[in-house]
Amino acid sequence: MRSDVVRKGVEKTAHRALLKALGVCDEEMGKPFIGVANAYSTIVPGHMHLDKITQAVKEGIYAAGGVPFEFGVIGVCDGIAMGHDGMKFSLPTRELIADSIEAMVEAHQFDGLIVVGACDKIVPGMLMAVLRLNIPAIVVCGGPMLAERVKDKPATIKTAFEAAGLYKAGKIDEKTLKLYEDFCAAYCGSCQGLYTANTMQILTEALGLCLPYCSTSPCASSRKLRIAKESGKRVVELVKQNTKPLDFVTEESFKNAMTMDMLIGGSTNTILHLPAIAREAGIKLSLDLFDEISRRTPHLVAIDPASEYTIADLDESGGVPM
Repeated sequence: MRSDVVRKGVEKTAHRALLKALGVCDEEMGKPFIGVANAYSTIVPGHMHLDKITQAVKEGIYAAGGVPFEFGVIGVCDGIAMGHDGMKFSLPTRELIADSIEAMVEAHQFDGLIVVGACDKIVPGMLMAVLRLNIPAIVVCGGPMLAERVKDKPATIKTAFEAAGLYKAGKIDEKTLKLYEDFCAAYCGSCQGLYTANTMQILTEALGLCLPYCSTSPCASSRKLRIAKESGKRVVELVKQNTKPLDFVTEESFKNAMTMDMLIGGSTNTILHLPAIAREAGIKLSLDLFDEISRRTPHLVAIDPASEYTIADLDESGGVPM
């Protein structure tokens, strides 16, 4: 295993001592070492629950005979960064995320990798790292936020933006504006509609880099925890089988993801992210290819902001496998 270079032989006595400082036992020294890149933070709503999801991932790794090592990953909330100088820093974090994961995995020579993230630039950065490193890996998507109902209609983050305009136009009063402010983002998870965060999670599943239903199962659901645990188990199996992402992610995989993008009417930011991710696999995606696939692919699903349906509704209808 890759990790043998940090734990086997007399020359690695000090290395083993440092691993034991972390609580690693003698019997664990021969087991797969799995890096767990966790984008948990208390500034990103889509990431505020990732500590619970990551705990389930680690339990799955332990159950399958692996040893998890968790490390942190930065993330920007595009919604909070929007409309001021903070937005200039959002896209560059994609590269920072990819590079930092690469640095942690290569420095510690993990045998396998699980990345846990949810939002706009975080999932693309993680996917870039997964393909660049090309070691056994699985993505665990944090999943979407649920929508409350206000005045008998689903209230999403789109509704909050609209409410500000309605208030300025004198069409709603201050009390109604406050109601939307309090209930348009009432849970953890990536914003309820088909924005970049949920689009990229869905395309992750279409690429085969996360388990079925992982992308659309709501962030706070028990099903998400079970999928996370199964992902932890599965990555240990992938290490034992030596199955790597580039063994199955091909140009056809990206064409399939682009087709999915058109079927659901995903975020136009996929034009930024899919080519960058594909490049890590040595694949070039042209704008002409996006156009070609869009012209032959019907738009089957209308999701917020194009309708009142949310990602949770898509999940209840069968998700990506459907």
